[in-house]
Amino acid sequence: MKNVAIIGCGLIGQKRAKKLNQARLVACADVVREKAETLAKQYAGCTFSQDWREIINRADIDIVIVATLHAALAEIAVAAVNAGKHVLIEKPAAKTVAELQPIIAAAKKNNVLVRVGFNHRYHRAFRQARELVDTHAIGEMMFVRARYGHGGRLGYDQEWRAKPELSGGGELLDQGVHLIDLARWFLGEFSEVQGHAHTYFWNMPVDDNSFLLLKTAKKQVAFLHASCTEWKNLFSFEIYGRTGKIDINGLGGSYGVERLTFYKMLPEMGPPETYSWEYPMEDNSWEVEFAEFLQDIQQNRQPAAGLHDAHAVLTIVEEIYRMASL
Repeated sequence: MKNVAIIGCGLIGQKRAKKLNQARLVACADVVREKAETLAKQYAGCTFSQDWREIINRADIDIVIVATLHAALAEIAVAAVNAGKHVLIEKPAAKTVAELQPIIAAAKKNNVLVRVGFNHRYHRAFRQARELVDTHAIGEMMFVRARYGHGGRLGYDQEWRAKPELSGGGELLDQGVHLIDLARWFLGEFSEVQGHAHTYFWNMPVDDNSFLLLKTAKKQVAFLHASCTEWKNLFSFEIYGRTGKIDINGLGGSYGVERLTFYKMLPEMGPPETYSWEYPMEDNSWEVEFAEFLQDIQQNRQPAAGLHDAHAVLTIVEEIYRMASL
């Protein structure tokens, strides 16, 4: 059984702790002592610290989960990798491509595995969509259209996401990276990047909306919009092929029941055959994702969502921010 340490004991760190499958949480750390202590007390034999450096160098730890604010992700991940630990680092893995590069180099040097927490790939609807696409149920891929947005809440512009020194960016770097990753997962690499990021409503120095038009070498398009001015949480992801369409809505919880609808084009066209799946149960993406990481380690295979993917996503993010500053 693998021993796990969690660095960052906020909401995501707590979620990760509950979904470790056959692994065991043995240590956790957070700059806020109460958070680390509260999480540690829930797991027999788990210790806690305010100093993550005390944790990552322990010989009994196999895997480190880094679930901090964006500003600390890269520093901790590099240190954990250099300590010989396998690492699951939450998205976006770093604030910039430059911050990500030392993690890539360290992982190669130390022969350890690093998985990036693009957990949306593991939602039930997306696992079903992946199967439909891989079995050519919608034919040749044409384009993707997607929206992802936070509802408003008082004080949003005073939270850590609104502070560039902590977040590294706004909505594009927060929820937008999930959309980019999912679009790449289905369409492949993007050779053309266009878009805009802007602050329309919130009184903060980071973007509250981003609009992206991404093209592959085959001119397949991803049209993406990430927003924190939706006023009601929203998730919509549509995948269009030459012979069908996949429509995913909701992620559970405040985003509404997770649903997938498959529209199968008929030879004579007209109204398509329609098939629907609904997933009202608890989201198990975190558990499935981590179980796959344990398999990665056992088989010494590179994670399906890894540093290469984070690098590609952050490269697009930086290009959009560059365009927005012109």
